[in-house]
Amino acid sequence: MSFESEDLAICETCGTQYDVPYSQAPSNCRICDDPRQYVPPGGQVWTSLAREKGKHENVFVQDKFDERIWFITSEPKLGIGERCILLRTPHGNILWDLITYLDTATITRINSLGGLSAIIISHPHFYTTHLEWAAQFKCPVYTAAADAEWLNREDKHGVRKLVEGKGMQIPEVEGSKVTAIVAGGHFDGSMILHWEGRIFIADTMMSVPSGLYHQDRLPGTTTYAFMWSYPNMIPLPPSKIHGIWLALKPFAFEASYGGFMGQNVVRADLKEQVLESMKICVRTAGHESAEIYGESL
Repeated sequence: MSFESEDLAICETCGTQYDVPYSQAPSNCRICDDPRQYVPPGGQVWTSLAREKGKHENVFVQDKFDERIWFITSEPKLGIGERCILLRTPHGNILWDLITYLDTATITRINSLGGLSAIIISHPHFYTTHLEWAAQFKCPVYTAAADAEWLNREDKHGVRKLVEGKGMQIPEVEGSKVTAIVAGGHFDGSMILHWEGRIFIADTMMSVPSGLYHQDRLPGTTTYAFMWSYPNMIPLPPSKIHGIWLALKPFAFEASYGGFMGQNVVRADLKEQVLESMKICVRTAGHESAEIYGESL
């Protein structure tokens, strides 16, 4: 199976693919140079799909609560180490977020599950090799219009579709009510996906260890964190956290799926916990008069 972009340069740290051959890779990755990300201590390193061929395996894990949901990760990781999530809807499959590594085995496995009707990517850290994925599965890729400046490859086949506004239902799976919600915060266009009482949150907000255990929790125990930079631990300001709540408020949900394995949270009062976590984060940062305190379910 041939790949359109197997020789193009990929940043080993974030997994972003650029429109230049590996042999002509730039001195820096602009995604990693951004203060939200980082260049590793050893400096900038480049690779390509061709150079990584056979070094990784994409592992498929089925959700234990819903057999229609599959998590896909690369072992060993390439780039950040996130997962992509395959949603098998009655009207076509959606792939939420992306991993960098793509091989024939992965394509065959996804096609055996029904292929892809659309790819939706939450934010620029997970753009990775999305044009190669779109080419292989012959499907569109949805990204936020507000983050278009962070795209690093020319879309020669016209597969990208930009999500505008706060919420957009994906037409390729019309009837399944898969909605891409532009919530902002981590990036201006950071998105959350809503589907059948579930939210897929990526880095727009992140489930934290104290949120995984639900019984006899002390007051002030948070379930989520809200950060401008997760690796560099730079929090969001109250206005951005409030903006995430306003984007989510119209939607009902009782489960969240994070960007990495082990970050699923399922509980009946989950929406309440999102709002409470926001108030805890803002309050402990010393913001005593933030607008989020006036919000309720």
